[in-house]
Amino acid sequence: MLYREILAGFVLAGFIAQLGNGFFESLFLRHAPQPLPTLENAIIGPLVAVASFVCSVGNVPIAAVLWSGGISFAGVLAFLFADLIVLPIIVIYRKYYGDRFAVRIVALMLVTMILAALIVNALFGLAGLIPSGPRPSRAGVFGHVGLDYKLALNALGVVIFATLFALTAKRGATDPECGMKVDRHDALQAQADGRTWYFCSAGCLAAFEARRGRGARSSASPPPDGRQHHAGSTAERRCC
Repeated sequence: MLYREILAGFVLAGFIAQLGNGFFESLFLRHAPQPLPTLENAIIGPLVAVASFVCSVGNVPIAAVLWSGGISFAGVLAFLFADLIVLPIIVIYRKYYGDRFAVRIVALMLVTMILAALIVNALFGLAGLIPSGPRPSRAGVFGHVGLDYKLALNALGVVIFATLFALTAKRGATDPECGMKVDRHDALQAQADGRTWYFCSAGCLAAFEARRGRGARSSASPPPDGRQHHAGSTAERRCC
């Protein structure tokens, strides 16, 4: 459902990764009296994340580039926390919840991320755990491909990904209402047009039946956890 947003996000991340340390150094206060540099870096970090779109552990290499470029420890933390307000995900919030609620979500998360980064920075500072000394170069950040534990972990990750992908292709089906991939063995089902349709929730099944004038015949019981999803708003039907 999100391939356009994800594709655009990775293109942005690729461009951000090519910027040199000089670009990042121009963003950060480095010679102002404390706590101004720490506070400014904690605000800039999430803004860089918003522009770059790097989610989950994928933002660690970019965080290392920012650290190499001179950002503070609080700024790195705020950047790592900000993967839930990157541009493609903001587009998703807007699509499913509307403009006003999306603004509220993003604003609340941004403030929370900045405060959390400042608190963790203060605690690590008191414990003497903030890294000191020379910062790594870009070459040191990205390094080179070698026969080491990183290569072994990457190879293992490829095998796991390929296995999960094969299982999804074999057992998976696409919900015709929301586009979500579901497991054929666990999904709700309906018979229509001489074929079996699979659904992620009772809400999508109800929407499918309503759209087809109740011409589809259900052939499955509700999910084992007992949760019921009703065909209410468009957002609820599409994000089940």
